[in-house]
Amino acid sequence: MSTQQPYHPSPSAAPGALTPSLRRLLQVILLVGGLLAVNSVYLAGVTLAERLTGRVLQNAFYLDMFLAHLGLGLLLMLPVLVFGMLHFRRAWLRPNRYAIRAGLGLYLALLALFGSGILLTRFGFFEINDPHVRRVAYWVHVLAPLAAVWLFVLHRLAGPRLRWWQGAAWAGMASLVCILALALHLWGGQRDGEPLVRAFEPALALTPAPGGRPGAAAIPAEHLLQDHVCAECHADIAERHAGSMHRLSSFNNPAYRFSIEDTRAELLARDGNVHATRLCAVCHDQVPLFSGRFDDPDYDPDADPAAMAGITCLGCHAISAVNSPRGNGDYTLTDPPRYPFAFSDNAFLKAVNRQLIKAKPAFHKQTLLRPLHQTPEFCAACHKVHLPPALNHYRWLRGQNHYDSFLLSGVSGHRVDSFYFPPQAETGCNGCHMPARASADPAARAATADGRSAVHDHLFAAANTAVAVLVGRPEAENAERVAFMGRAARVDIFGLKEGGHIEGRLHAPLRPQLPALAPGSRWLLEVVVRTTGMGHALTQGTADSNELWLELTVRAGGEVIARSGALGPEGEVDEWAWFGNAYLLDAEGNRIERRNAQDIVAALYDHQIPPGAAAVVHYALDLPEGLTGPVEIEAALRYRKFDSRFYRHVWQHAPDQAPDQARHSALQQGGAKQNAGAFPGNDLPVTTLAQDRVVLPLAEATVPSHLPAGLPAPRAISRTEPPEDPAPDQQFTDLPDWERWNDYGIGLLREGKRGQSRQAEAAFREVEALGRWDGALNLARVLHREGRLDEAAAALERAAEQGAPPWVVAWYTGLIARDLGDLDGAIAALEALAETRFNQARARGFDFGRDYRMLTELGRTLYERARQERGDARRAARAAWLQRARERLEQALRLDPENAAAHHTLSLVLGEVADTDGADRHRGLHEYYRGDDNAVERTVTLHRSRNPAADNAAEAVAIYALRPPADFQATQAVAEH
Repeated sequence: MSTQQPYHPSPSAAPGALTPSLRRLLQVILLVGGLLAVNSVYLAGVTLAERLTGRVLQNAFYLDMFLAHLGLGLLLMLPVLVFGMLHFRRAWLRPNRYAIRAGLGLYLALLALFGSGILLTRFGFFEINDPHVRRVAYWVHVLAPLAAVWLFVLHRLAGPRLRWWQGAAWAGMASLVCILALALHLWGGQRDGEPLVRAFEPALALTPAPGGRPGAAAIPAEHLLQDHVCAECHADIAERHAGSMHRLSSFNNPAYRFSIEDTRAELLARDGNVHATRLCAVCHDQVPLFSGRFDDPDYDPDADPAAMAGITCLGCHAISAVNSPRGNGDYTLTDPPRYPFAFSDNAFLKAVNRQLIKAKPAFHKQTLLRPLHQTPEFCAACHKVHLPPALNHYRWLRGQNHYDSFLLSGVSGHRVDSFYFPPQAETGCNGCHMPARASADPAARAATADGRSAVHDHLFAAANTAVAVLVGRPEAENAERVAFMGRAARVDIFGLKEGGHIEGRLHAPLRPQLPALAPGSRWLLEVVVRTTGMGHALTQGTADSNELWLELTVRAGGEVIARSGALGPEGEVDEWAWFGNAYLLDAEGNRIERRNAQDIVAALYDHQIPPGAAAVVHYALDLPEGLTGPVEIEAALRYRKFDSRFYRHVWQHAPDQAPDQARHSALQQGGAKQNAGAFPGNDLPVTTLAQDRVVLPLAEATVPSHLPAGLPAPRAISRTEPPEDPAPDQQFTDLPDWERWNDYGIGLLREGKRGQSRQAEAAFREVEALGRWDGALNLARVLHREGRLDEAAAALERAAEQGAPPWVVAWYTGLIARDLGDLDGAIAALEALAETRFNQARARGFDFGRDYRMLTELGRTLYERARQERGDARRAARAAWLQRARERLEQALRLDPENAAAHHTLSLVLGEVADTDGADRHRGLHEYYRGDDNAVERTVTLHRSRNPAADNAAEAVAIYALRPPADFQATQAVAEH
């Protein structure tokens, strides 16, 4: 190793390297560099503290300091580069080669520092968004100053003596500033922020206190109306959001506008104010609500731009917490901290603000894009609803509920007894409704299948094809929604029963075997509707005004001989059709048809189909005499966003406009006038979700099981038909018979009557005979429900041996053990579920500890077990069992605070441990959340007595008539009359 010492020139040689002007420039550089060093140490300290604490410590002062960092860096760059070049030109021939090499290294380090800073600073004319490049640039920018300091010391050690005390002073000052600033950050982060209150009840949102006076603003409207600012950087996202139902959620949505204005008028007359409609506004009209304008009974949405804003960017991204899984807007929304000059009117300062966001997006991301935005609980804040007494002056009722439908499904991996489970659990709503979409957006990350950068799609594709038409959005957006809906369900013309009754001999599955039909015979047609690509029930949402129905058409010899579910002259659906909706009633037995939620009392029926489940629809088919040719049966599952009853109200709510003019433009304008023209009919888009077709031979002739050439295709009834399915008579080629039998059995099992249980049992025995464990497992479900416990246990044992999911086996093992009195065995099985002690389930992302039905059952079983511990000697054991029951029930209530059964059992547990106050509280909550059976029976009886079609549909096992066209036309004429 060389022991050569650095060369130290004599003082007389030194002045040649620096002229007086360069020396003065160096002093300025050192001064600005020192300030920048202090600033950098502070910024780095905050970043390090955030990583160590996991908290967001950046605030307005931090952003001011970062702006100073940018300014000082840009200010310093040119003088440093100029000084370096001039200094090198004077020094490069000097004999001190060691100093020259150190100086060159220092200059290169400074170039790396400034170059990486430019790469990290997104200028309007030059932006680097590639995350890999930015990651490298960041670490170069962090490490280059350390290298520069080291090389500067080496460079100066080869020249005049260093004044170490100056460096120490600067370092001490930087450290002191950093320590004080970090202490203030940490202390400030621990203090409570601005007070949050529920100032807009019955909505549950927490917001900054609005000042305690009516009409006061919790958040100024202009603070939430920032979509145009967001679009400056996120143009792709803004473009997609513009066509979403989130953007069209408020008074800019004609259907919602009718409903909310109708409700406001009714509640103003009833209550003298419109406060109860805040329940709607907390999710639909955030800007008018939180700005204080919505409470005005004379509120004029046409005079307020905020009424047309819908859910803005900040309407979601300013939500900082979800406070409970109750829905009804139970979120915390605060006015997010801003970058400097966010609300400036000065063009230069606005540009500075925009540049600062681009240069330092971390604060932007940390405050507006939180982990909670990826959770289903975030969506549930608005997509789960209950109707409180403040709204209906009646009692608590459950409304639409996407969240629990998803949570209690196999799709989420939480339901212990789903009929079907996916290979991997879906963790939230975004996987379906916000898929990755290729984009050059600054927020884009590698996410597409081919590795391209992408953002989450903000069209939020779902099933509302009506509003897009009403407001004139591009047809391509609805085409995407139709394609999205195309995976929701399938229809299977499964079988025929002789004699036209439930107990008739079943010919199934249809295809490849086809029974020959005799003219004049009577049959019962069995059609299965199965949900396939949904994480929640079909349809969910506004299920009272959604229109989902089966259209059945029977042809012979090219002529229609019978049908169900056809459209009438005004676009209305045959009222005798099968509908997959929720049929809601008011206290007087009238149908809810205006989305008048305040009047809802009961459901006549709810035909929605859970995810991974099925429904069986029974059709009576009478074949006329004298038929010629084969019998062709078409089944199509149709969907339309708004039924004709509701749409008629929406139309009549629009301003006066002649019927021959563009009526949709009238609907866009809103207003409260009655339309002078007659209702033109329901021409909203109809989408075919699924279809099937089968051709059956007549008894005196034989036809091939495949479709004859030239047979007419199903009628195209809308421009929104999805891409064509495989030939309907062939779409089950790849669908095994066991699955068709299984779906049929599931539909029968869900109907619930004993007769259907027997038929479900027969269907599942067919599945087992075909070698599938689903048969024995589902057979155990049927036998358990019928109380045939020994047979159920035997079927369950066979299912386990055949490879059934062990968690479903554990669930029914626990239920059967409990019913047989083996509480310890039941508890062992249920606690294995509560803790997901199944390696296969864990590998697939399942977590059964979120199935609150199972937790409630476990809590009840633990309570019953505690009661077996009698006497003083067993008091401790009894207390231990009760404590375990309490913990499981409280766990269930954290997941579903409105679980009446859990509240009831917990009140019993607390009564046993002498917690009188707690027992009374949960007893009261049970009373609050339980149903009102007397009111339901009254209103249902009233409506069924008036409406024969609805009366038939409300039967536990309903049989729908396939009627000749003449009968249908006659019915329509009577209805019109």
